Amino acid sequence: MAAFSPEAPAMSSIPPWLFIVGIGEDGRAGLSPAAASALDGAGLVVGGRRHLELAAPLSAETLAWPSPLSDAYPEILARRGQPTCVLATGDPFHYGVGAELARLMPASEIAAYPQASAFSLAAARLGWPLAEVACLTLHGRALERVIPHLQPGARLLLLSWDGSTPETLAGLLAARGFPRSRLTVLEAMGGPRERRRNALAAEFSEGGIDPLNTLAVEVVAEPDARVIPLAPGLDDAWFETDGQLTKAEIRAITLAALRPRLGQLLWDVGAGSGSIGIEWSLRHPANRAIAVEAKEERAARIRRNARDLGVPDLRVVIGRAPQSLAGLPAPDAAFLGGGVSEPALVAAVLGALPSGGRLVANAVTLESEALLLRCHAEHGGTLRRLSVARAEPVGHLTGWRPAMPVTQWALTKP
Repeated sequence: MAAFSPEAPAMSSIPPWLFIVGIGEDGRAGLSPAAASALDGAGLVVGGRRHLELAAPLSAETLAWPSPLSDAYPEILARRGQPTCVLATGDPFHYGVGAELARLMPASEIAAYPQASAFSLAAARLGWPLAEVACLTLHGRALERVIPHLQPGARLLLLSWDGSTPETLAGLLAARGFPRSRLTVLEAMGGPRERRRNALAAEFSEGGIDPLNTLAVEVVAEPDARVIPLAPGLDDAWFETDGQLTKAEIRAITLAALRPRLGQLLWDVGAGSGSIGIEWSLRHPANRAIAVEAKEERAARIRRNARDLGVPDLRVVIGRAPQSLAGLPAPDAAFLGGGVSEPALVAAVLGALPSGGRLVANAVTLESEALLLRCHAEHGGTLRRLSVARAEPVGHLTGWRPAMPVTQWALTKP
């Protein structure tokens, strides 16, 4: 079997042989003539058991998706050049298998026949303008991914994992200060089993929900709701910490210095409570972060903070840097916390960064500051001293209590 890279060429001399057909709950009745012809002309039809039942009768060889789905990819690719059909729900390229298969072969070898996605069907049922709705999938993903999207007045459409997802989400909403948010469960849309039910999050107690359901949420926040702000600098109290925490004001300036961009990967080295990596990940759903922490109890704390603040996919590596950095995916940016004191660590991180990558290091001790001064003299970049004071009680009066000043070195690698 020929090997296909994720960066497969867009064009090929082989005509389309892989037909990706979106199928709805109305089965064959909803297929266009071209889609039905592609299905009937295939020598192999691949899909979930439900898809294969909806497409019946089938005369071709069939393959039900294994777990994981990727186990079936070699068998599909082995048929290259022979008519093969893959069935998917609705639009195969909207959180569907079509996007995964398109990474394995030139797009010119694929012919796709999408139908309306669950998001489109749900928006049509509810009269919601789809362009103004956040569309997410919770299928095979952590429920906490929804947390950053819980903004007052927001509308969300969510692909559920199974019939238990609506009640579980209702509990999360109520616990985080959104009990009056309205949930609408749309089950088996587009077929004879279609059903709709709705309730407020605090009152949700529906049972027997079809595993094939899409969840619509109208977000209503109480005054004390934990709403993730759109700007960096989360309240320090939102992080579980043992004291190793980049404080909110310094954190906001540090994120600005790191200059996060869409889809970039950050190394948060000496992560402490994980605040920098978490806030980096919150800047965009496609952003990724690896928190490197030597102490296991802090690593566990980072995972709890990441889950609670809506970035459960943040990766935590336990080990002392720079040794623990070996083998990690190359970062687009890196942050070194206030305890940085080893020239070897700075050298290792700089070596891993690509041209144009950003390195930001904060120092709070004289020893760490001395290292950053040497790094600035050798590599250039910018230096600044950051100082913050907060008003606190002084007896029955109020005074300014300064935090330890922070020296920050920032560099864009040539």
